[in-house]
Amino acid sequence: MSKSPVLLEICAGSVTSCLAAQEGGAGRVEFCDNLLEGGTTPSYGAIASARDKLRIPLNVIIRPRGGDFLYSDVEFEVMERDIVACKKLGVDGVVIGLLTADGDIDVTRTRRLVELAAPMQVTFHRAFDVARDPFKALEDIIATGCNRLLTSGQEASAPEGAALIGKLREAAGERLVIMPGAGVRLNNIAQLVAETGCVEYHTSARAPFASGMRYHNERVKMGGPGQDEYAIVETSADLVKQIIAKANEGGEHHRRGG
Repeated sequence: MSKSPVLLEICAGSVTSCLAAQEGGAGRVEFCDNLLEGGTTPSYGAIASARDKLRIPLNVIIRPRGGDFLYSDVEFEVMERDIVACKKLGVDGVVIGLLTADGDIDVTRTRRLVELAAPMQVTFHRAFDVARDPFKALEDIIATGCNRLLTSGQEASAPEGAALIGKLREAAGERLVIMPGAGVRLNNIAQLVAETGCVEYHTSARAPFASGMRYHNERVKMGGPGQDEYAIVETSADLVKQIIAKANEGGEHHRRGG
């Protein structure tokens, strides 16, 4: 029996990257700001612009800051307000992740956000990867009503965590979509498909593009050490196409039992 083709979700750090993801054939966008911090909530204007321009599903990360996933009451209120704003803009889904101080899923607050987000889809993000017990965390996430889990298998990258990802997929069954992410690249996605059996994958598919600036003042730096401020890193539509093709090659190989 043939399986559905692989769906590629692109983690896009700008409206430009959202559009490149769509052009490349991505099945969905996860829209984030501040990708170097693991992603935070984009501005209202950016979300509205992406929603106006995209025909594919648009998910938005709801994360008020970088760092850990233990949020204050003020930060949680911000998350609630951002979810309401996304719903008003017609966003398809939100992406959340909340932990307790002891490294468990914050079930009460997560359920509150899932209920607030309805009828939007909800993905629980890689906060899961720093949770104390992966299988308890999986059951807690399912109990909150989340639709999807983004995970690297509690390792630095999804290829390193592939064995656990496969076990999580088996444990979740039809109750939750397991979506590998972190370190998913053109050169490893076919192997990941074969090893995990998952049908959704998450990557940024980014490449550097030259700045249009002709004048460069090299004495002044606005970003972090070593950052090239005259190279803009965005999702590449061509790279998205290549990754999707490679992923489905891996899926065909897996289905043939090769």
